[in-house]
Amino acid sequence: MKPLKKQLAGFAAVGAITFAFVAGASAQEKFDLDALVAAAKGEAPITVYAVTGKIVDTAKAFTEKYGVQATGKKVNEATQADLMIRESQSGKVIGDVSLAMDVGSAMAQLLPEGIVESWVPGDIEPDIADASRNPLVVVSDPQVWTYNTEKYKSCPVKNIWELTEPKWKGKVAMLDLFEKPLYADWFNQLETHHDAEIAKAYEDLYGKKLETDQPSATAAWVKAYAGNAPLLADSTAVADAAGAPGQAEPFMAITATAKYRENVTGGLKLGICEGIEPFVGFSYPGFGLIAKGTKSPNAAKLFIHYLLTEEGIANQTVDGKLPSNGKIALPDDEPSGIAKHRDSLMLFDSSTAADDFDKRQDWQDFWRVNYKK
Repeated sequence: MKPLKKQLAGFAAVGAITFAFVAGASAQEKFDLDALVAAAKGEAPITVYAVTGKIVDTAKAFTEKYGVQATGKKVNEATQADLMIRESQSGKVIGDVSLAMDVGSAMAQLLPEGIVESWVPGDIEPDIADASRNPLVVVSDPQVWTYNTEKYKSCPVKNIWELTEPKWKGKVAMLDLFEKPLYADWFNQLETHHDAEIAKAYEDLYGKKLETDQPSATAAWVKAYAGNAPLLADSTAVADAAGAPGQAEPFMAITATAKYRENVTGGLKLGICEGIEPFVGFSYPGFGLIAKGTKSPNAAKLFIHYLLTEEGIANQTVDGKLPSNGKIALPDDEPSGIAKHRDSLMLFDSSTAADDFDKRQDWQDFWRVNYKK
């Protein structure tokens, strides 16, 4: 991977502590959490945008812990990017921190144009994989192939090419990729980095090499998958289609592990398709970014630091979201059991996310042309 070459150089004390983003330097130099807290206490309150409503409670806990005022607001991926662009242009920053904005927008627009910055706290940096440091990934959101455990003893599908067959026509549910473009980005990631695996999955299932007039194995699969008329719906409808009890013919689905909490609270019967080829699903990165125009840079950095701790990310790990801090484990009672399948997920390569953004419309158009009810 070839991430952007921005690293934290260190910090300089000029009255309050002010941290600098300097290319190529190590974030581990002289990191001082106490100094950061002290500097943050002298700044104005901050607002944090996040895709999860749990950010409200996270911000309250942060305020209580450090005495630094923070307010959390639930804002979806695309709207976060739009807001931060508009706020930067107006010079009136409201969102000081962004958690899990649209990755393509971040890589194609906001980071290159200096609207946001990425910062990694030096005391935690060694525990974060290189690929997740720049831009900083705070937590990743797994989207997994899912079946109904009441109907089936194990996943009835062992290979994603099966989902293009008549048996599953109109019986697979997923988020609407026109509302959630991360699914179009997923197609581009597959084609860019894993096309050989898609081709191999075909050969493993059918015992012959894939022959197609499409430019890639991924395009061939997407065409056939779209032609099998998956149900496009919101997250609740997708989870219900696969997991509602009492169904004679439940759907297959690809859905977020966060929906598996409904196994406990709503009686759903969701199970991860262990061993499905070529991947059990994919893991979508949740960047933690700071508005370059923030008037409270130290408070923003302190909040990023908090999100990278077990305490700060706890209300997301209970939903199966994967922290980038390698020292943090998922709770033993996390409903999906995704920890056992982490190595079977396709990982988004953020270094090519700008290309995902550029080709997003192409994949959506390709889907629209090939979708058949």
